[in-house]
Amino acid sequence: MQSESGLTRRKGIVIQWSPGFAYAIGLLATDGCLYNDGRHLELVSNDREQVENLKKCLGINNKITRKTSGSGRGQAFRIQFGDVFFYNFLLGIGITPRKSKTIGSLLVPKKYFPDFLRGHFDGDGTFYSYYDPRWPNSFMFYTEIASASKKHVIWLQDWTTRLLGVGGRITKSKNNSVYRLKYAKGESLKLLSMLYYNKAVVCLPRKRRKVEMALKSVGIEL
Repeated sequence: MQSESGLTRRKGIVIQWSPGFAYAIGLLATDGCLYNDGRHLELVSNDREQVENLKKCLGINNKITRKTSGSGRGQAFRIQFGDVFFYNFLLGIGITPRKSKTIGSLLVPKKYFPDFLRGHFDGDGTFYSYYDPRWPNSFMFYTEIASASKKHVIWLQDWTTRLLGVGGRITKSKNNSVYRLKYAKGESLKLLSMLYYNKAVVCLPRKRRKVEMALKSVGIEL
């Protein structure tokens, strides 16, 4: 794990590990794109609040624009910015151009891993719940984190095991290139409690509300 000490400078993005900075790194590790020019970066999301969170956490003022979503249906929100120093920092911790299938372990301080993982979850994570029809009183819920890189998912699994003692389960369907790290019920609750460790943490509100409403329906408070 990387030292918590960071580098600062007068202009551009301040590189200093903090809960917000770690959250932004989680977003960039999932929904971010590094251009091949060694300078420019981009984040695209269907949620404007996601892009606003990145702006706030990195202290940038670039304009948010709209672009056609990857599926070709509807419009997504996009922010593009240039910063050579920050770009090189991302390369140094393991985030590279064309990273989707090649990303592996990242140099994230242990102290800020929960914040990083929350950004990762907001970018490429899913929470869902249901009542198992076989057991009328059995409320099931799962937390999933996805990546096209198996070695990255294994790294995430390793760190949640170290921090929480939860292993989760890695799955991949034959017709899909995405690996999913899935946590069920008890493990899921431990993970969610780590991600949302207080009410003030930066996050995607829509996703947090979904989690809280589902758990509240069965008397569980985060």
